[in-house]
Amino acid sequence: MAEEAAVRAQAETVRRLKQDKADADEIAKEVAKLLEMKAQLGTDEGKHKFVLKTPKGTRDFGPKEMAIRERAFKAIISCFKRHGAEVIDTPVFELKETLTGKYGEDSKLIYDLKDQGGELLSLRYDLTISCHSWGDDSFSCPSLALSQVPFARYLAMNKITNIKRYHIAKVYRRDNPAMTRGRYREFYQCDFDIAGQFDPMIPDAECLKIVHEILSDLQLGDFVIKVNDRRILDGVFAVCGVPDSKFRTICSSVDKLDKVPWEEVRSEMVAEKGLSPEAADRIGEYVQLHGGLDLIEQLLQDPQLSQNKVAKEGLGDMKLLFEYLTLFGITGKISFDLSLARGLDYYTGVIFEAVLLQQDNEHLEEPLSVGSVAGGGRYDGLVGMFDAKGRKVPCVGVSIGIERIFSILEQRLEASEEKIRTTETQVLVASAQKKLLEERLKLISELWDAGIKAEMLYKKNPKLLNQLQYCEETGIPLVAIVGEQELKEGVVKLRIVATREEVNVRRESLVEEIRIRTSQC
Repeated sequence: MAEEAAVRAQAETVRRLKQDKADADEIAKEVAKLLEMKAQLGTDEGKHKFVLKTPKGTRDFGPKEMAIRERAFKAIISCFKRHGAEVIDTPVFELKETLTGKYGEDSKLIYDLKDQGGELLSLRYDLTISCHSWGDDSFSCPSLALSQVPFARYLAMNKITNIKRYHIAKVYRRDNPAMTRGRYREFYQCDFDIAGQFDPMIPDAECLKIVHEILSDLQLGDFVIKVNDRRILDGVFAVCGVPDSKFRTICSSVDKLDKVPWEEVRSEMVAEKGLSPEAADRIGEYVQLHGGLDLIEQLLQDPQLSQNKVAKEGLGDMKLLFEYLTLFGITGKISFDLSLARGLDYYTGVIFEAVLLQQDNEHLEEPLSVGSVAGGGRYDGLVGMFDAKGRKVPCVGVSIGIERIFSILEQRLEASEEKIRTTETQVLVASAQKKLLEERLKLISELWDAGIKAEMLYKKNPKLLNQLQYCEETGIPLVAIVGEQELKEGVVKLRIVATREEVNVRRESLVEEIRIRTSQC
């Protein structure tokens, strides 16, 4: 049959791609196509064959992957709470008009839900303002207008003018997935925002401190946090002679400087976007600059920028920001980078992006960027878009690229072959002889009631060797062994799995002994 021949040909295509070690996304695409062809072919009885697969752009996460994720979430949430943030949640779907009413092109990436009761709904696209497509090598902003909707709607609807909050939840995008780079259609976002009227740059500095703390804690490698300001860029373009109508399109060209050389960016500005060569050259003198307080002072003395009110205001705030960051002790990881030009349709002040660095060659003067893992900025005008009276609530926030971080941690674990525990069990309750199930059940119940994380094998008379092997395989650090002699003496034999040391512990002291020993692990 022609259908069977097509399936065989597709199977051969998949085998060839695997043999040639082709791109993982390409292999996954062809495998999915093969499964669909097999499903259409059906069984010999002509019945439709049920194919077990996850939808495109999604994946399952096993115990090891979830252990990695929980570890990362714990570090991030701990940081947010350390800074006094409250947690909120919003519905996984919003009114479609809330998401798409004002934003045209971006709506094509939204998942619409079938009308179930008179309301047209769509799955949330994002949690708050964030400029990213995590996992892609770019830090793209395809849909900023949509990205802030749930949080902005929450503030406007509840008339909240002051809150420090974090929100971690799944969002959904009809995007082209690149799963090997942590880019999915269903994925987590991890956002922190400060809303309210405060003195300049204090909340902004705290957001940068949070990014620094999280990336340091997760030990992802060397990183730098690039910062810039919408007002400084607007001032640069103005003094360089860029027409107002071309500001945003020239921004998109400047934003490519972390990926392509200035010559290509200049060529795009002039040949494709109609900017005069003179204006492009003047822009180049500014946007290739990066540094710290010295650069800010230099630009404040610049004959042209110092005469531009907007740029001067932005530089003044940038200087204040660096003074606060100096007090926080993190300026070694901060770079004032005039090429950072992301999210400028909605950011109104400071913008920032954290990138991981990789020193591939000792002869390179500067480390290479290997990808964005966090980004954010100040967006003072967005909440007013959802308020009936247009009341504005100043906001600044950061989005952690949690899916990319997950991918990096997974790849690192796989490369190191480190064994990761998938449970938090502190002790296994075991028996040394037969007919002691009742005693094991009594002891494990006592431990559970005392808050100890404990397991036992689900056999009446398990062999002691099997119980000890289970502990070694799963990483359980302690074994509480009950035997006839121990029962007579009112003790429990506690075995330390790593050293195979065994000590007798009075039963009434067992809980405390387990707590002490596991706190040292």
